[in-house]
Amino acid sequence: MFERFTKDARDVVRGAVEHCEGAGVRTVGAEHLLLALLDREASRGSFALAALGLDGRADSVRAALDEMRGRAGLSRAEVDALAGLGIDVSEIVARVEEAHGAGALSRDSEGRKRSAGRPGFGREAKRVLEQSLRMAVSRRDRHIGDEHILLALTVLPGPAAEVLADHGVTHESVTRVLYGGGEGHAQAG
Repeated sequence: MFERFTKDARDVVRGAVEHCEGAGVRTVGAEHLLLALLDREASRGSFALAALGLDGRADSVRAALDEMRGRAGLSRAEVDALAGLGIDVSEIVARVEEAHGAGALSRDSEGRKRSAGRPGFGREAKRVLEQSLRMAVSRRDRHIGDEHILLALTVLPGPAAEVLADHGVTHESVTRVLYGGGEGHAQAG
């Protein structure tokens, strides 16, 4: 599949690995792909993000992702559902961090030891890359560009999609900017 990636899409994947390494984690997640997309300039994905007003708000997206990591990667809906059951996620996070150090719940959600070397791709990041292929195929594109990665991030549930939606970037809005219509082809898989 990687051979079908454009230079921009390959740069996003490389950038995601760099963000992962910079954060001191061993597993690349969807949030790392999103952060790498925010770093891009002069690509279809960066054009869509700029058109939707995200070009000057990268710090806000980073802060929202950090906040979500502080909730152990749980969405607000999940935190609210647990609160309805009498479970205080912030209290649990505080106790775990007290015992195991700051950010203990935000490290390597895959829960496995990795040897030294490059970080591996977690399930969530792999799903985004697989979905980007589906997005390209549904559009009959012969390549996978960073715009397909962006579309995949908006259609797959998770922290990256939630943060993007909170910033006004949805599958429908990205589709409209990139393709001019509302027909979405939003089959998540």
